[in-house]
Amino acid sequence: MNPSRYCEEKTRGSGSSFYYAFLFLEEDKRRAMMALYAFCREVDDIADEISEEEVAMQKIHFWQEELHRAFSGQPQHPVGRELQWAKNHFSLDEELFIEVLDGMLMDISGKPMLKSSDLSLYCYRVAGVVGLLSIEIFGYRSRKARNFATSLGEALQLTNILRDLKQDAAIGRIYLPQEDRIRFKVTDQDFKEGNISEGMTALLQHYGEKAESAYKNALEQLPEEDRESLRPSLLMASIYYTQFKRLKGHNFDSWRHSAHISPLQKIWIAWRTWHYEKRAMKADVPRPVRLAL
Repeated sequence: MNPSRYCEEKTRGSGSSFYYAFLFLEEDKRRAMMALYAFCREVDDIADEISEEEVAMQKIHFWQEELHRAFSGQPQHPVGRELQWAKNHFSLDEELFIEVLDGMLMDISGKPMLKSSDLSLYCYRVAGVVGLLSIEIFGYRSRKARNFATSLGEALQLTNILRDLKQDAAIGRIYLPQEDRIRFKVTDQDFKEGNISEGMTALLQHYGEKAESAYKNALEQLPEEDRESLRPSLLMASIYYTQFKRLKGHNFDSWRHSAHISPLQKIWIAWRTWHYEKRAMKADVPRPVRLAL
């Protein structure tokens, strides 16, 4: 299998919402985004699926070296080869990829999230940075687009966290910081058992409001001059926001209610958002950016 095909299969096989947004891209941008996402998938799988810390660290070390080879030498892995192609066609910063690896190391270390600043750093490394790399592929003119990318990354990652509370707790990961869990009187055992106490409800509502605020901040910072080029970001945001609204409708009780969206629904949401944005660009009177259509 050639590197391009490998990355496409890796992206499609993950079942990620991102794949359905990539389908609307021009060929070269789609290829670069598949390479970026396949890299994220490779390293995320290390953090999620390898329980032995030493083994996981060795694999992360491989990717540290592979990134160096992709940006300056002869990459060995199909994803590394595609990243080399992508960096030759788009302005991709190697340091941002290293930030993603640092985010994976936060997972592998097993250290608890103590403060809100710890969670903010984690969201930046595993999602905000991916947003910054993505807009280099999509194209932008205003520096405000960078604020849009990091705010949207935070919104998407908080949605992921709220969606996956049950699965993460089962493997000993609780991303909501200890300082807030203490404030709302929620224990680790509450997460493992899915105990929806008054405190848990208040804690989840608190982070639901943070996620909603991040979506709002992202849209407010989307430069009008870059709205068309950054349309793929809006497709991804619409799919995630639909999941978020489902979670919110169930008071973020992801232990008993699923925010799952079928592939067909994801395609429909992406197409509908794409169609709305195309019409918005042609309208005589500016139309607002909307995620819930």
